[in-house]
Amino acid sequence: MKPEITFEEFNKLDLRIGTIIEVNDFPNARKLSYQLTIDFGGLGIKKSSAQITHLYTKDQLLNKQIIAVVNFQKKQIANFFSECLVLGIENKDQQIVLLQTSKSNLINGVQVR
Repeated sequence: MKPEITFEEFNKLDLRIGTIIEVNDFPNARKLSYQLTIDFGGLGIKKSSAQITHLYTKDQLLNKQIIAVVNFQKKQIANFFSECLVLGIENKDQQIVLLQTSKSNLINGVQVR
């Protein structure tokens, strides 16, 4: 388990629901990854790199709603700048399973609290 954090530290995270509008291969990444373009509604469009190629095809990801942290500093990965962190959990095979909403009718940009 990772170190314990306070509620105040957790509350600094800005978690949002977004819709993936573009998925591209990321051949320059050290580990197999996709480059995602995500629409967060009123917050705008952000890009992210995600190591989710083992469980998801590009077609499966297109138009999928995901949950992401949108207030991280940009992180350079090879020749790409990731602007948000798409959230997922490792399964028993150490592959990333995306966190997602249980309702498909949520509007882009709704803040998760």
